[in-house]
Formats: sequence, structure tokens, C-alpha cells
Amino acid sequence: MNINKNSLPENRYPIVEVSNVRKSYMLGDMEVPVLSGINLKIEKGELLAIMGPSGSGKSTLMNLIGCLDRPTEGQVLIWGKDLHSMSDEELAHLRGIEIGFVFQTFNLVPRLTALENVLLPTFANSRSIDPQKRATELLKLMGLQDRMYHKPGELSGGQSQRVSIARALINDPSILLADEPTGNLDSKTGSEILQIFMDLNNEGRTVVIVTHDPEIAKYADRVVLVKDGEIQYN
Repeated sequence: MNINKNSLPENRYPIVEVSNVRKSYMLGDMEVPVLSGINLKIEKGELLAIMGPSGSGKSTLMNLIGCLDRPTEGQVLIWGKDLHSMSDEELAHLRGIEIGFVFQTFNLVPRLTALENVLLPTFANSRSIDPQKRATELLKLMGLQDRMYHKPGELSGGQSQRVSIARALINDPSILLADEPTGNLDSKTGSEILQIFMDLNNEGRTVVIVTHDPEIAKYADRVVLVKDGEIQYN
């Protein structure tokens, strides 16, 4: 695996702060706890791996960091903004501009081309003056210049994940969140996708990866282990 990590930037500061967070869900009349007493800081420019067994709460933690959910108790700050004090519209705007998502199952729209899938986040929020040009450049960066007008059913798993990464980057987010991004890929393709995340991090982008893959953890700046709704170490 050809991964060369640059020296870490000196001007780091927290981009995400999770303080005393508890998260539970209601199942009928019963409250089901998922996270309890979570404290975590993620610094600008960091590559963080969140690991843990199935059902440990790591995906719930990622959903909180990604502004997809709110804590039951405690505080989550993104760029110093408290999620509890934000309206749903403000959360959606923050999520659309500051956070890019990459999923294990790619989440591409089957009837749209690769280019159209990458452009989707720009319809609600966009930092790009020319989204079409940026989407084209991102797909070229991902090595997909000859697949831009192909639909997901015509792409391999690795190509689909590259489209997903390009889509996550279209609005130039501060944070890139990836949930098991290599989980559906063979080892060679998974290594290529990991290299892309490493390159993006080396450029200064904050990357958070939820994973079972020990290979990813090897190259992270820091590993957070979540078990039974608590952080075991970070």
C-alpha cells in the first residue's frame, strides 16, 4: 500500500467538540440507551478512525457529529456552534456546507449519471460558482473522466465509491465523514479508496472514518474505540 502521510499541521484546534453526550431512543414506552457520557474533540486537519463492534454506538456518534441527529443530553459543537440551539433549517444548511458524507452502500441515485449524482448536493447548498465545472474536475480527480455519463448500474463498486467521494467533496466541506467506506470492496480497491482519503487528509481536510477495518486504523492519527455506548480510549 503506497501511503505517505505528511507531517501533521501545527495550527490544529477543535473543529468538533462532544461534551457529556447521552443519546437514547424510544422503543414504544421503553427508553433504549445508545451512548452515555461521550466526550470527544476532533481537531482541524485530523484523520480520526472510530472503531467498535456492531451495536456499539459508533454510527450513532457519527450521526451526531454529522448533524443528522441531536443528543438526548449534552452538547455537540461544530465550529463552535451548538447543535441544540440550531433550527432544523440551520442544521440542514450546516450539514450541506460543512460536512461531506461517504457511505458503505454508496447511496447513489440509480437513474442519474455519475455527474448528476455528484451535482445533487449543490441544488440545496453550494459554495461553487460553477458546480458543473467543479463536479467534472472532481470526477477527473477520481479517475472517472470516461465514466461521467454512466449510471451506477454501469459502474464497479470502486467506481461507485469514487463517485460518492466526489459528491461528498462538491461543496468543499470542512469535515469528511465516511461510514465503512471500504466495507463493500475487495482489498485492492479498498486500499485505493483509503489512499484517496489519505491524500485528502494530507491536503488539510478533516477526515473521520467509522470502520471495522484495522488497515484504516493503522494510518489514522488517532483511533477512538466505542464499546457499549462509551469511549474506551481515544
